[in-house]
Amino acid sequence: MARAKKDGIYLNVCIESKIYRKLDDFCIEAGQTKTVVVERALAEYINHYEKKQKMLRDLEDSDA
Repeated sequence: MARAKKDGIYLNVCIESKIYRKLDDFCIEAGQTKTVVVERALAEYINHYEKKQKMLRDLEDSDA
């Protein structure tokens, strides 16, 4: 039975060869696809950024 299609958008990027090799090695070791690894990494990075921005806004609001 075919797997349900993912609601996604294709993303083409050009990354450094060294980073790609590390990604490839990581995926083999972790047994995950590059798509899963990149999605998780981006989500973590963006969540961290948003938390940091919220903390900065909160600090600025408390100073006002």
